[in-house]
Parts: sequence; C-alpha cells; structure tokens
Amino acid sequence: MGKNDAHLDDTGTELNLPRMLEQRGVSRRDFMKFCTAVSAALALPAGFAPKVAQALDEVKRPTLVWLEFQDCAGDTEALLRSANPTVAEIVLDILSVDYHETIMAAAGHQAEEALTKVVKEQKGKYIAVVEGAIPLKDGGVYCCVSGKAAVDTAREVCGGAMATLAVGTCASYGGIPAAAPNPTGAVGVKDAVPNATVVNLPGCPLNADNLTATVVHFLLFNKLPAVDSFGRPLFAYGKRIHDNCERRPHFDAGQYVEKWGDHGHQKGFCLYKMGCKGPETYHNCPTQRYNEKTSWPVASGHGCVGCSQPQFWDTMTPFYHRLPHVPGFGIEATADKIGLGIAAGTAAAFAVHGVISACRKGDTSEGAKED
Repeated sequence: MGKNDAHLDDTGTELNLPRMLEQRGVSRRDFMKFCTAVSAALALPAGFAPKVAQALDEVKRPTLVWLEFQDCAGDTEALLRSANPTVAEIVLDILSVDYHETIMAAAGHQAEEALTKVVKEQKGKYIAVVEGAIPLKDGGVYCCVSGKAAVDTAREVCGGAMATLAVGTCASYGGIPAAAPNPTGAVGVKDAVPNATVVNLPGCPLNADNLTATVVHFLLFNKLPAVDSFGRPLFAYGKRIHDNCERRPHFDAGQYVEKWGDHGHQKGFCLYKMGCKGPETYHNCPTQRYNEKTSWPVASGHGCVGCSQPQFWDTMTPFYHRLPHVPGFGIEATADKIGLGIAAGTAAAFAVHGVISACRKGDTSEGAKED
C-alpha cells in the first residue's frame, strides 16, 4: 500500500513504470499491446498508443483512496480478479493507494490516520474512488465506518479530491440499497456530495477495464473523459448493448429464444423475449466483456438486466419479462408476429432501430408507432 518497498529500487529511489514492468516480468511488447487496447477502449486512434505509453512512463504517482459504504465489495472483487497479474493491475499499481479497507494491511486507528493524512496534506491532489451507496436518512446512521457516518466521510474526502470515481451502480446511483422503498435513503455519490467532481462507472460489478481506461485518460490528458447526462464516460456508456450485441443478427432475423434451454437458446438466438434489457441499456459489455474479455452475461445465455442504468432494480424488473415500451423500437408490437413466422419481407421490416411499419400491418397501438 502507498509508496512501499515494492516501488523502490536498491538505492531507495522510487521506480518508474518501465522498471516496475520489468520487475513483474511484463515485456515492453505486452505493455504496448495494453496501450493499444486502452486506446481502442477510449475510442482513440491506434496512433495514440505510443502517447499512452509515454504518459504512463512519465507519470508521477498520484494518491488514491478507496472508500466502501453500502456495498457487497463486488467492484473490489472484480478488480482483484481481473487477472494475476495483468498490465491493468500494474497501471493501477502506479497509483499510491493509501487507503482501501479491503486490501490494506493497516487497521483501526492506524488505517483512519492514513486517510486523514491524505485529506489534510493533499487536498485537491488525490483521486477518490467510492464503492457503495451512501445513506442519508436519519443523519446517515445506517452506514458508519470508524464511528463516522458514510455521508460525512464522503463529503470530507470527495469534497477535497481532484476527482471522484463512483464505481459500481450503488455508488453511481444508489443501486440496490436505493431500490423502493429505500428504507435508508440511499443515494449515489453525486447526490450526497453535489459539489464534488464525479465520474460514474456503473455496473454490477463495474468492468475493471473501464476503471483502468478512465485513470489512463486522466493521466494522458490531465482531465476526465467526456460524460453523458448520467455522468458516465461516453467511451464506455455511449452505445446501447443491443447495438453491439453478438445476438443482434438473430433479432434482425426474427429468431428468438422462446423458452430457456430450447433450440433457439442452444443456437444463440436473441434473448429479448426472455427479458433482455439490452435495447434500453448503455454499456460496452459486448465489446469489453469480463474476465479478460472471456465473456459477458448475454454471451453466456442470460439476458441483460440493465444494471448500469439508474434505478435499474425498480425500472428493469421483472427481469424475465420483456420490456413493454422501448423508445425508438416498437418491438413489443412485432416480436411475437415475427417469432410466429410472419417474417416475409423481414429485411424490409427492420430499420435503424430494428422494426418499421412493414411488419405492423395496420397496427395502430402506441407500441407500434415509430419513435
């Protein structure tokens, strides 16, 4: 943790990234592959890879503190299980992680002293990462660390940070703790600390690659990435899952899973009828995937539950019922018809968002109208 011996050479001088890579047995070629992958994740031209490498070579290690509140530690676990070791871990390791309850060696008063020291001595210079929702009801008594309410800690730490990364849906929007009836008054970081500079990285859990890319963007450009109206980086949340899903061709062809384990399920057909929320969820899961890009829920045969959307637990449930009204689609009026075999002229029946009036045949219901 922090500037420990693992980051110092025999003379006590702090190692730069190339030396740390060398110590970890990571070749320069592998590092450049990583820089190319990060450039792609950030939607940067391939030619930016050398600039990414240079920025990481020369970066001075900023301090990072990681707070956990109303959470399941799933985002921490996702980060720790991203690989062992990967260049992504090493890039994050160039940060001086001075406080993280789950992985730090210090405990009790010693741990809290480390956090207090960062806040007091490095105001405006450190990065705060928050995992978990923050309860506001009854003065925030429903989540306390070291005898202090989470909301008070968040306002102190995030208020003094140069940037705060809200990792996971709970920290971003309140997540499951904020689901109705929200007995603790749980909210996301931005609602708890309105004056803080916050970037939301939702997901249950977040994809560690998106956290790495956000940090790299900050180190490369000395600013946070552009975000959407929900405070999410556009490079990771700028497109709908449906638009990049590998099952999309089956949707366009009217091929749907009708029952778990049926022929269509075995063949990888579209999961829309089984409740997939991909048409209304913005995330780069199909392209970045999880577990070293091995897979993601839809590829494994389970529909998207929309976990990166605000209030997903209330708005996306029941998870196994298809969405009644998807903006810009009109799927609800045509999916059954196509699934029953009325697929004549299917090519003409699908447009930018999947379906147009050729499949509606006079259906004038609200769901059949074009957006």
